Amino acid sequence: MTEKKSAMGRGLGSILGDITMKPEASINEIDIELIETNPFQPRSHFDAESLEELAASIKQIGIIQPITVRRLSVNRYQLIAGERRLRACVLAGMTKIPAYIRTADDQAMLELALVENIQREDLDPIEVSISYQRLIEECSLTQESLSDRVGKKRSTVSNYLRLLKLPAEIQLGLRTSQLSMGHARSIINIEDPEVQLAVYRKIIENSLSVRKIEEMVREIQAEPKEKRKKKVTSLEHGQLQEQLKRYFQVNVQFMRSEKGKGKIVLEFNSDEDLEKILAKLDQIK
Repeated sequence: MTEKKSAMGRGLGSILGDITMKPEASINEIDIELIETNPFQPRSHFDAESLEELAASIKQIGIIQPITVRRLSVNRYQLIAGERRLRACVLAGMTKIPAYIRTADDQAMLELALVENIQREDLDPIEVSISYQRLIEECSLTQESLSDRVGKKRSTVSNYLRLLKLPAEIQLGLRTSQLSMGHARSIINIEDPEVQLAVYRKIIENSLSVRKIEEMVREIQAEPKEKRKKKVTSLEHGQLQEQLKRYFQVNVQFMRSEKGKGKIVLEFNSDEDLEKILAKLDQIK
């Protein structure tokens, strides 16, 4: 238990020290054009405005923290950590950048790129999940050894990996911050992808809390499969009802029998409401 707590507090320097890395010199000035980006970089998005701000800061006061590279040949280097700083230096018009030169194999490259970004909270949950999966597949790690390497509980690693089994629409919701990890952890416990999507859309539609979704998932799991399907249909009808309300800007009743028959009622309280409904119907035509 003590060892696990210690691992969770490890910094990038600790990981660097673990992976057979010795700097050739303290800090070196390297031509930017000689540096390749890191193919193992798990981060896929760099905010343009944030990069511009960093570039402006670099023009004023220079680079505070050097990047880290590995030597590929006499005049060629590959980035290990610091792609955001490198990109900002290019924007700032710099031709050289301060860097630590280290020796690292491909596994170390992947681990370092992942650890650096996770520690700075720059990755969305799906990017973290993909990075964990790559570590397992490309570096032949088990979930247990991966847990040790990145300083996370095994259950945390497992939860991230399970995110990759969610439907693409839900993964996109995580990437765009429409959905939290708490929501996703609840949805993961539902086996049926159709039910997962119905619950996800209900969250987006009604801004439901994690606690509310946990309750909903427990109710769904306690029901027989046939009832679960009806629950999905009910959720979908509720979403359609809300969409119609917003579109027509009047109260909407959505009624359907178990045999599939039903009706949609658009309510109006005045001639003005009726005119609005007719105008919307004309737009549809």
